[in-house]
Amino acid sequence: MTKPVRTRFAPSPTGFLHIGGARTTLFNWLFARHHGGQFILRIEDTDEVRSTEDSVQAILDSVSWLGLDWDEGPLDFGREKGPHQSYFQMKRLDIYQKHIKQLLDAGRAYRCYCTKEELDAMRRLAQLEKRPPRYDGRCRGLTEAQRKEQEAAGKTFSLRFRMPDEGTTVVPDLIRGNVTFENNLQQDLVIQKTTGGPTYNFACVVDDHLMEMSHVIRGDEHLSNTPSQIQMYKALGWEPPLFAHLSMILGPDGTKLSKRHGATSVLEYKQQGYLPAVMRNYLALLGWATTDSQQIFAGEELISKFDLAGCQKNPATFDTVKLTWMNGEYLRKTPVSELIALAKPFFDAAGLKPNGGPSLEKTVALEHEKFKLLTEIPSLVDFFYKPVEITPKAMDKVLRAPGAKDVLLGLADDLKAFDPFTDKALEERVRKFCADRSLKPGQVFHPLRVACTGRTEGPTLFLMLEVMGRETVVSRLKDAAAKLN
Repeated sequence: MTKPVRTRFAPSPTGFLHIGGARTTLFNWLFARHHGGQFILRIEDTDEVRSTEDSVQAILDSVSWLGLDWDEGPLDFGREKGPHQSYFQMKRLDIYQKHIKQLLDAGRAYRCYCTKEELDAMRRLAQLEKRPPRYDGRCRGLTEAQRKEQEAAGKTFSLRFRMPDEGTTVVPDLIRGNVTFENNLQQDLVIQKTTGGPTYNFACVVDDHLMEMSHVIRGDEHLSNTPSQIQMYKALGWEPPLFAHLSMILGPDGTKLSKRHGATSVLEYKQQGYLPAVMRNYLALLGWATTDSQQIFAGEELISKFDLAGCQKNPATFDTVKLTWMNGEYLRKTPVSELIALAKPFFDAAGLKPNGGPSLEKTVALEHEKFKLLTEIPSLVDFFYKPVEITPKAMDKVLRAPGAKDVLLGLADDLKAFDPFTDKALEERVRKFCADRSLKPGQVFHPLRVACTGRTEGPTLFLMLEVMGRETVVSRLKDAAAKLN
């Protein structure tokens, strides 16, 4: 019988959730949802020095914002859901001790008394001799008397897992195929630190087995640890889960993705005005594709179409330009009322409220086709709701042009009682104004726009004037003319 699909995302809470971690979370979530399985969130806080509660909260907030719900795991610091003792590794220490004792009793683990300085010296020597920098196994064969001598000298010890000396370990990878490792080239990994706490490499093996993970989908930086982990499964008498290692993510310049390529935290993309649905859509394309190279996915399409067969071995490129383009595509398909609700935090931050002016539904609709980020929306419609601030460029290029003041005063007089104040009627009236004075449209349209908005660019002119209303338009024409005195 095939095991039920259970996947997990198991971050170390030593910082924010970055793009690579978000992509890993998404692929695990999509795979579980596609197969009707379960997705688990586990906090691997074995780094006692660097793990923080703030980082845990940032991870929970990031995964929640992305819309990736988890079936088991922490809800916050005091509450967890699921049948297991805890989903924080530092609350599972008694479980790890039990299995460490099993490895010690079987001769598959041993005490290592090497100091940091000794390990650093081994690493330097290996580099000089152009060998892989790894532990040389010098504590493997210590006798009981030698161990007591080390401890009498005050030395603390870590525990290492003993890899086989001969043969190979094959990692059956669902993306890369079988990857073979020579056992004699693998080092004996530390499984318990001198502090008594477990290491990532050991704790994740125990937890993935006890939490019944069917698949471990993670970044390819973990591939080198996998042969040792597979040997730990065997030493404990367990069947390993199925592994899939995702390709590396590069920046547009071809180097490994880092903060110089953009935001370091997923939540920064929220603050910059990206939609969670866009982040899911774009992240899915980093190392995965459908057979027809579909780019935009609506609703539940990602879940229905995702499979590991579409994952690629070659590195993926994270491109903010493409992400922003995709965000614009989504915003244009979002109903205006929903768009306003999504942009509310940014309207609030800008202090923008209708307050007797035109409704946000009308002003936002004018610029709907231009939005690329939620953060742009307030700045593109704010002139409707606050006094006009004429940019230096608009003042010098448009309003200081010969005859501009006369145009503004003439329009104010011409429109003060004009009715109906609708876009098509306004366009006819203003074009007649141009003809009557032998002016080119640009000599009138440009000053009219600048007087009403303070800018040289903006929404469709006459529809904008209709939304703004006659009283406001006439008042702004007179104010702009007065500024030219």
